Amino acid sequence: MKTYVDIIRELREDRDLTQKEVVQYLGTTQQVYSRYENGENELPVRHLIALCRYYHVSADYLLGLEPF
Repeated sequence: MKTYVDIIRELREDRDLTQKEVVQYLGTTQQVYSRYENGENELPVRHLIALCRYYHVSADYLLGLEPF
């Protein structure tokens, strides 16, 4: 089962986006976002919601709870 760490990286890479492009949307730093993708920091709810909107996926999908 994939974790949200795997899923947020895959969503970004599948769309040929850089971390810089994603962090501009989130309004955070690349260092913070990199820590999400590496599983070093927990993803806060505000960023979970923003990423769901950005990628047009459900929170359940992003969290690895169900298929898209």
